Amino acid sequence: MQTLTKLNLERNLIGNVGVKHVARGLRNIKTLTILNLARNEIGDVGAQHIGNALQNNTTLTTLRFDGNQIGAVGAQRLVEGLRNNTTLTILDLGGNRIRDVGAQHIANALRNNTTLTAVDLRENQIGDVGAQHIADALRNNTTLTTLDLYGNNIGAVGAQHLANALQNNTTLTTLDLAGNKIGDIGAQHISDALQTNTTLTTLDLAGNQIEDVGAQHLANALQNNTTLTTLDLYGNNIGDTGAQHIADGLRNNTTLTTLNLARNKIGDVGAQHIGNALQNNTTLTTLNLSGNQIGEVGAQHLANALQNNTTLTTLDLAGNKIGDVGAQHLADALQTNMALTTLNLYYNWIGDFGAQHLANALRNNTTLTTLDLGGNAIGDVGAQHLVNALQTNTVSIIRFLIYFIYPPVLFHTDTNRIKSREQ
Repeated sequence: MQTLTKLNLERNLIGNVGVKHVARGLRNIKTLTILNLARNEIGDVGAQHIGNALQNNTTLTTLRFDGNQIGAVGAQRLVEGLRNNTTLTILDLGGNRIRDVGAQHIANALRNNTTLTAVDLRENQIGDVGAQHIADALRNNTTLTTLDLYGNNIGAVGAQHLANALQNNTTLTTLDLAGNKIGDIGAQHISDALQTNTTLTTLDLAGNQIEDVGAQHLANALQNNTTLTTLDLYGNNIGDTGAQHIADGLRNNTTLTTLNLARNKIGDVGAQHIGNALQNNTTLTTLNLSGNQIGEVGAQHLANALQNNTTLTTLDLAGNKIGDVGAQHLADALQTNMALTTLNLYYNWIGDFGAQHLANALRNNTTLTTLDLGGNAIGDVGAQHLVNALQTNTVSIIRFLIYFIYPPVLFHTDTNRIKSREQ
């Protein structure tokens, strides 16, 4: 078959024997560009078969090998095929168990390889030593743009090695370190690198045991860095003090467009600091503050910011406790705000009173397209207010995801009708 370009065998039981046949096919099929062998119980022997096939293959650009049973030996055999391969650009080895030794083999391949642009090593039990090997390779590699190290065992020492590499590397644009344990010290090392790095645009540090001190270092970096556009700090513990530091960084930063501070215990005080920063910031478009113990006072500060801010388009406040009063504050802001298109108020203790205020705002607001009110306590009265508001709202479609109404409803304001929506 000389026409097949994509082959997806994910979630089968191919194993080492079956993959030998697949490898033989790679030698004969001259058109295949994407091969997905994820979750197939393939071990080191099977990885060797694919590695051998890669030595002569000149068409494959994407190989998914994630969720198998490959160890350090399998990683070595696989990357041996990359020495001569000049076409593979994406390699996914996530969810295996290559550990530090396997990471060393991957690093050795990256030193000389000139085609790989994305490597996924998530959840591979890689520690500081493995991170050091990867970092050493990044100093010489000139093609890799995306590196995923999510869910490994990298601590502050490993973060330091990666940070040192970032000071010299000029091609990496996306680095995912979420689900590791770099802590405040590791965050400091990464921040130091951001002071001079001019290529990284996306940095994911979610779930890394970073507290207010680490947030301060990152905030300092934000004041000088001119390339980072996305920063994810989900599930750390920066608190209101850390939020203050981040807010200080936002005042001078002119490039960050997406910031995720969800589940960081910033509370009302932290929301106040972020709100104050939004008064002056003119680049942030997406802000996630979900699950942060923000009440009506914090909602008021954010609402005050929305009355002046002209760039934020998405605000996620799901899983807080703003209540009816907080909803009223946000509704007042929506009367004048002309930028926000998406507002998530899922599970926020909002009842009929809060729904009424939001409905009043919708009569005048012409930019909001998505409003999530799921998981609240809105009853018949509140729902009626919302429906009535949509009779005059000029936006084409606004979604009210009210999960106490089954099935959820999608309100089309252009035709004044309510249509059931399957989910």
